Order: sequence, then C-alpha cells, then structure tokens
Amino acid sequence: QVQLVESGGGLVQAGGSLRLSCAFSGRIFSRYAMGWFRQAPGKEREFVAAIRWSGGSTDYADSVKGRFTISRDNAKNTVYLQLNSLKPEDTAVYYCAASMTWPPRVGVRIDYWGQGTQVTVSS
Repeated sequence: QVQLVESGGGLVQAGGSLRLSCAFSGRIFSRYAMGWFRQAPGKEREFVAAIRWSGGSTDYADSVKGRFTISRDNAKNTVYLQLNSLKPEDTAVYYCAASMTWPPRVGVRIDYWGQGTQVTVSS
C-alpha cells in the first residue's frame, strides 16, 4: 500500500518561510519523480515544483521560481519543498505527488497523491 504523508504546513506571515516534507512508503521511492502541487479555494489544482528520480533535475512553476526549492533524500524516502519569501497568494493546500512520468503535471499520469497540508500566508 503506497502512502504519501505531507507535513510542515502552517500559518506564516508574508515574507516568512516554511519547509514541507512528504514521506513516501510502499514502493521503491527512487523510481518515482516527485512533485508538489497546490490548490487554493475556488481554484484548480496547479503544478508547483518537481524533481527527477535521482534529484539531478528540477522544474518549477514561474510563480515560485527563485522562492521555492524542491529536494529529495532517497535514503529517507522523503521529498521536501522549501518555501521562502512567502506571499498571501501562496495560500493553498499543498499536495505531494509521485509519478513515473516526467514532468509530472495535473492531467498527466500521477500515480499517487498525498492528502495535502495547508499553508496559509497572512499579509
């Protein structure tokens, strides 16, 4: 049984930082590209960042480039998302996803989703 469990969300002031974690279990972690997506109230889920199987390549949405950093530790079966210089418009539920295709995108095959963690940025 595959599980993706996110943690690290919370309430932060604009300009602040958070670090999200996603613990993966039930399959061989290093075979999956990992991604982070987010969904704000009343909006569609959108791509945020992704990292290849080995961690050698990353991809970011334009809205987060230079502020967010995705990384992974294959020894710990965990993917991270460092969120810096947060803005109120970053407020959303953040979801971790695993995919055997690259790049992972909404509407393209995503093999597994986490349950999400809330990030709220106050102005």
